[in-house]
Order: sequence, then C-alpha cells, then structure tokens
Amino acid sequence: MIHFDCDYMAGAHPEVLKAIVDNNNTQTSGYGEDDFCRNAKCLIRKACGLTDEAAVHFMVGGTQTNATVLDGLLGRTEGVIAAETAHINVHESGAIELTGHKVIALPQHNGKLHADDVRTYLHDFYADETWPHMVAPGAVYISFPTELGTIYTLEELTALSDVCHEYHIPLYVDGARLGFGLAASNDVTLRDVARLADVFYIGGTKMGALFGEAVVCADAQLLPRFFTLMKAHGSVLAKGRLLGMQFGAFFTNDLYLRIGRHGVALAQRLRKAFEEAGYAPFIDSPTNQQFFLLPNALIDRLMEVATFEYWGPRGAEQSKVRFVTSWETTEADIEALEGVIKA
Repeated sequence: MIHFDCDYMAGAHPEVLKAIVDNNNTQTSGYGEDDFCRNAKCLIRKACGLTDEAAVHFMVGGTQTNATVLDGLLGRTEGVIAAETAHINVHESGAIELTGHKVIALPQHNGKLHADDVRTYLHDFYADETWPHMVAPGAVYISFPTELGTIYTLEELTALSDVCHEYHIPLYVDGARLGFGLAASNDVTLRDVARLADVFYIGGTKMGALFGEAVVCADAQLLPRFFTLMKAHGSVLAKGRLLGMQFGAFFTNDLYLRIGRHGVALAQRLRKAFEEAGYAPFIDSPTNQQFFLLPNALIDRLMEVATFEYWGPRGAEQSKVRFVTSWETTEADIEALEGVIKA
C-alpha cells in the first residue's frame, strides 16, 4: 500500500534518525539542559535571523504546544482569535478551552484569517461598553500552512502582524507544516515569519522527526517562566537531548527546507495527474496537502492500492478526499498512483 493519509505515517527521516543513533550512548543531563539542545537552539536562532536573547523551547507535539503556548500568552479571562477552520477550533478536542481560554472563531477565507476581519472584530469589541463582561481577545492564532493547505502571502502576514501590534496583542503562528509552507511560498521566508510573528513554532513531527516542535519567541518576556508552565502542562521531555538531536539535524545542510521542497514537488505532481484525468482540486493548495472531489467508484479503486482520508462524510456518488505527501513519499509512489488514475 502507498500511504497518503498524513505526513507522519513513517518514522524519522534517515538524516534525523542517524543523529539519534550516532549519539545513542551519549549521556547528558535532562530536560533540555544539554549540548545537543543548546546547539540546536543556536542553529534555529541563526536561521531565523534572531539574536541570542530569543527564546527557543522544545516540545513534543502540536496540540500540546498550542495549548501550552496560548496558556502562556493569554490572561485568565482572555481568548484567542482564530479562523473557524483553525486546527485549535476543530481538531484539537477542545485543548485550548480545557486550559480555560475561549477560541473566538472568525470567518475563514480559503482557510485563512483576514486582517480586516480581525480589525473589525477588535474595534467592535472595544466599542461595546459592556466588553468587560466578555472574554477579551488576547492573541491571534494562524497556521502556516492552514488546515486547507493554503498559505499566507507576505502582504497578508504583514497585515495581520500590523493589526495585532495596533491592538497590542501577540500574533502566534502554528508551524506544524512550516517547512512545506515555506517551500510552497513565493515570498515568505523563515526570517519573515520570525520577524512578523510574536511567537511561532517550527514543526518537527510532520516534517520528518520522530516527534518534536520548536517554539520560537524573539522577546522572551512574552512567555515568562515558560519552562515552569511547560512542566505544569506535562510538556517537558526528560530525555530532552532527543529533541535537540533532531532539530540539530534539521538545521544542518538545509535539511528542513529540503524535506519541504521534496514533499511539495511530489504533491504538485500528484495534483497534475488528477487534473489531467479531469479531476480538479476543490481547494487550491500549493503545499503537500491536496484535496479532490472524486467519484466513489474511483475512490474505491484507489483504495485498493493507496490509503488516504475522506475530508468529511462519504457522499452518495462522490466524496471529498485529501492526499498528503511527506519526506517518505517517492517518485515511484506517485507513478503507481498515476497508473491507477489513468486506468
């Protein structure tokens, strides 16, 4: 079977795994207080164009990271603005609400949050004299790429950053698939994300790590005593060196972006195969996620050789599906799928 369900079906990228295996017998102190983590943090700061004062924290998974970071950014009576399709609003089982913070959902535009909608919401919120009785918007959340595989342009990202600064609230970027987003973007770089977002994370789990995400905060004071909060959330890995080893590999020899470019290139080839057969995507995604509305007969035939996900309930005659490429997807995988589509 060829697997297109998600981008973490396999284990770790060989270069990432090699970094772990080569240092498996090295004994270090725990909780990220080791040379591997220190080295990875330096590499990340350099790649982001940040000073040594920038904070970098290693965590294990995306939902855990979102819940912990937002709990650190938000006051007790504050919520977070996000698109209605945002991961934290739909696919995180209420993890944000479990920390006592409301997700304030605004309309989505191809998965994206528009700066004008955010500005209008913030203006109207504070124009209402009863606002002290309400959950105050304390941060803005976006993901890059979005849940629908779309990406923000530099202009869109700048506009969101501007409105957040105007209202003195932080912009937080979920970068679970950041490498794929950067590979697909025409004008946004890692340094742009680091410059425009107050806090963001560099995804590892979906980019070829066994596990792990790297939270980056240019102004460490935005997340005071964050290690303690991570500990309280059960988010501190005792064998923290495993995270440092993996992110050290990511930011050596341009591996992180190489993985992103690989996944995006094969996703676009997969898209072309469907389009040539007459099946256009119902979402225009330039990233490693591709969405199609297909006849159920074709879906059933494809499922004989490949696994992928329904994007919603199965329809009577046709259904929406999602295909996702990863570091492990090969040219041969795409060729095999092309053969079934053409047949």
